[in-house]
Amino acid sequence: MLPSLPNLFGRRAVFSTPAPDNPICVIGDVHGCIAQLEMLLVQVPEDHQVILVGDCVDRGEHSAEVLRLISARPEFTCLRGNHEEMLLRFLESPEAYGPRWLRYGGLQTLASFGVRSARAEMSKSELRGCRDALQDAMGDVLCQWVQGLKTSWSSGNVLVTHAGADPNSDPAQQSDTSLVWGHPSFQKVDRRDGVWVVYGHTIVGQAGATRGRIAVDTGAYATGVLSAVCLDGNEPRFLTARP
Repeated sequence: MLPSLPNLFGRRAVFSTPAPDNPICVIGDVHGCIAQLEMLLVQVPEDHQVILVGDCVDRGEHSAEVLRLISARPEFTCLRGNHEEMLLRFLESPEAYGPRWLRYGGLQTLASFGVRSARAEMSKSELRGCRDALQDAMGDVLCQWVQGLKTSWSSGNVLVTHAGADPNSDPAQQSDTSLVWGHPSFQKVDRRDGVWVVYGHTIVGQAGATRGRIAVDTGAYATGVLSAVCLDGNEPRFLTARP
């Protein structure tokens, strides 16, 4: 059992071993790194459900391949990260949301789908043209798959999200904003209900579990290392993949 630690309210935060109802393997932010994802998937035990924390797109060079791989595996669960959120906003209103998305990895995603006319600075008409080309390249089925991504998954004493959660709110009452973009108190305040939150979004030097938080984003697009955690009621077991 992992140790109990004090929280900022002066009460002890008690965290037993993270134990979902069935074994799971939670994969960190892929960000278009298809080689690392394929290497990691072969390490996942056969009886573990695969869950991805989101941010599967942008920054890396192979977002299209990543989306096509995971969307073709209905047994996988993929959550919505802030980069999927930015992609959806671009599809909805390229003039309003395109410039920011392009600065944070959208150019690489467009290129992976064969939309190579995109540039960091574009007119409104050019942004609309890129949006239309991306929609055609993705197709209705994949667009709808991304739109249908949920913001959290929970089982037993484990909550999986992209960016963390409000530590003062029940897992079932979290806002999508906290789950997708993060909450200012997440890293500062320990939960009192014993729920472990598995999350990505924030790059760490090494995946690890502490004080009710399990971080699995090791910055694959920048470091080359993709990480995951296996949870089956025993101590967390971490997996890594580097080409």
